[in-house]
Amino acid sequence: MHFPTILLIALIILTALLIAVFIARPAMTATRAGKILAFVALFLLPLLCMAMGFTSELERSKTTSFCLSCHIMESHGRSLYVDEPGFLAAAHFQNHRVPADEACYTCHTNYAMFGGFRAKMHGLKHVYVQYLGKPPAPEAIKLYDSYNNRECLHCHEARSFEEGAVHTADPGLLAAVKANKMSCLSSGCHQVVHNVGELGKAKFWKGAQ
Repeated sequence: MHFPTILLIALIILTALLIAVFIARPAMTATRAGKILAFVALFLLPLLCMAMGFTSELERSKTTSFCLSCHIMESHGRSLYVDEPGFLAAAHFQNHRVPADEACYTCHTNYAMFGGFRAKMHGLKHVYVQYLGKPPAPEAIKLYDSYNNRECLHCHEARSFEEGAVHTADPGLLAAVKANKMSCLSSGCHQVVHNVGELGKAKFWKGAQ
């Protein structure tokens, strides 16, 4: 358990105890000091607990474990361990090309100005569907929008990308990729991502499990 979580739990317990004291002995509010303490216990501390709790859960929502905590995402989680370099998500996860503990958030966040905010809003919608709606089948899950090359180039626009033999074979390829006119996920390039419908035939890497 992380220190901020322990601090939040301690703060909640303290708040609950103070509120219980004031409920049991309301006469304490007769004095000026009692009124100030009651204000802190009944208003300021609960607000502080809410703010800390919101911040803590917002950070936790970025974690891979949080994304895979829904049953519907189990197959996507398994796809990260496919023992096949052609599986894009697996290759990135297993080789730590993305932070393993924030793999889903790293790849599926839009890196435009409000990308993080949009990712959080989409996450809230997923939670709503999980508990109050009807979740789709894992193989029916689709992206909200076509995957923008910008998200790939956020990490990959480097010398190895610019000078790669495949990328330089066609003079117009690099320009088309950078302009998002040709997707990195095009057929013949990096089209195998999670492919959850094919996991039954896949071999899995057990090195980190």
